[in-house]
Amino acid sequence: MLKTNIGRLRIAGFLEGISYLALLGICMPLKYIWGIPEPTSFVGMAHGIIFIIYCVLVMVVMIKHKWSLMKTFWALLASVLPFGTFVADVRIFRQDS
Repeated sequence: MLKTNIGRLRIAGFLEGISYLALLGICMPLKYIWGIPEPTSFVGMAHGIIFIIYCVLVMVVMIKHKWSLMKTFWALLASVLPFGTFVADVRIFRQDS
């Protein structure tokens, strides 16, 4: 799976989706409900790095596989929606692998 750009994108998408859900579902309630802000900074930093890697990989795959602007738009939009990268994996990435 790590041998192809699509495989790398799928893994980055999975990690991005997990980190986003952890940030929204665990860290934010810890910070704003229970007053424990520490996990937010660590998970937030990890999520930010994975998000950037995901976006770069989307652009790499767009160039290598000659994706349309619309397909690229949907892949990038998926990164800002909860569960979006999981949907993109099924509807976009698996079709090209």
